[in-house]
Amino acid sequence: MSAPRTAVLEVIDPPGRAGTRLALFALALGGFGVGTTEFASMGLIPFIAEDLGASIPSLGHAISLYALGVVVGAPLITALAARLERKTLLLGLMGAFTAGNAFSAAAPSLDLLYAARFLSGLPHGAYFGVAAVVASSLVPRERRGTAVARVALGLTVANIVGVPLAAALGGALGWRAGYGLVVVIGVLTVAALAVWVPRTRSEGGVSVAREVRALGRPQVALTLTAGAVGFGGMFAVYTFVSPTLTELSGLDLSVVPWVLAIYGVGMTLGSLLAGPLLDRSVDRTAVGAGVVSAATLAFFGLFAHLPVAAVLGVFAIGALGALFSTALQMRLLREAKDAPSLTAAMNHAAFNFANAVGAFLGGAVITAGWGYRAPAWVGVGLALAGLLVLGHAVRRQREGTDATPAPVRAPAGWTSRALGSLVVLLPEALTPEPAAPRGARPATTGLLLGAS
Repeated sequence: MSAPRTAVLEVIDPPGRAGTRLALFALALGGFGVGTTEFASMGLIPFIAEDLGASIPSLGHAISLYALGVVVGAPLITALAARLERKTLLLGLMGAFTAGNAFSAAAPSLDLLYAARFLSGLPHGAYFGVAAVVASSLVPRERRGTAVARVALGLTVANIVGVPLAAALGGALGWRAGYGLVVVIGVLTVAALAVWVPRTRSEGGVSVAREVRALGRPQVALTLTAGAVGFGGMFAVYTFVSPTLTELSGLDLSVVPWVLAIYGVGMTLGSLLAGPLLDRSVDRTAVGAGVVSAATLAFFGLFAHLPVAAVLGVFAIGALGALFSTALQMRLLREAKDAPSLTAAMNHAAFNFANAVGAFLGGAVITAGWGYRAPAWVGVGLALAGLLVLGHAVRRQREGTDATPAPVRAPAGWTSRALGSLVVLLPEALTPEPAAPRGARPATTGLLLGAS
């Protein structure tokens, strides 16, 4: 069987060093806008609820619908637009994204806000997938990881600057101003993409069928499932972080934007830690991040009534979320090198499916009257479920199950299978990962952080 090929883009009119920096900045600016709108709703929930006369849990549906828009749009748009010139596609995606957020800002009712959030989410995953491939085509092979990381930096900065700013605008000028900020960012991004990003053409052809087939590989499917389930734990808590901090922790609403910024700082720290940890082992980093994430959610559930503990919990949830998502992204790139665009888009779809599930279940337990502490325990359950899926994937890979037929074994009970999957936490002395060539770095450490 021939080795997987990687689709390559040729830049028609390559920019110089300064031009490349501007192109990467334009791509990152789009990531900043997408990251801002994805997480801004969490800080705007109290203001939307008051203005539209809706309950806090019902507004969790707006977040779930945005996430479902990502889940639907990521594979659909990536597949249908596979042969479209990449710059043209980026402009179309960002234009649609800007229009969806303008619709959100103008929505006169809760039902129309739901529709607007779904439409806003459709371009999300496809934009990040295409932007990552374009960024890597602008620089030499040895700098592709850095280029993609710079694009992903837009998403990280959004959680430090964009999301708190949107929440602050929502408090001062009304929630519509928060989405208005995203519209402004979207318009600026369209202009920057049009001026600074060069046009490209595909070398070697684009095979949609090949990329779709890559998603059927057991390791790819299991990794996507682990993210779709496990990352829901973070979203179960973060979706309702604003009312949790005010109602349970006793913090003033004016403090919430600063806590959201602390979450963004945590994401940044997690991104910085990811590189050296992933250099040592992708799989052990992913599993370890999943374990500590579950423990962090449990800590938040136990001590969220204490303001300092709640803020520390939010910081740690952001750090572990970034580390976990980056580790899963690296695992996907390792297992599906021949399907970069669709795999990157589907990774966002998986995490936004987690967003939808986490927001829905978190809202359900609050509606049931279990209080704002309950979403953290939902999060612990989702994190552990995702960890079991990931552990099973790593165990299959170590045993060579996906490469060769597995030996026939006596049926094991559910408990034995579940505990056996977590054997990946043990030292890997007998089954080390293949050593990377001297001087090599992960191709896209920091690719598509958070989420989204």
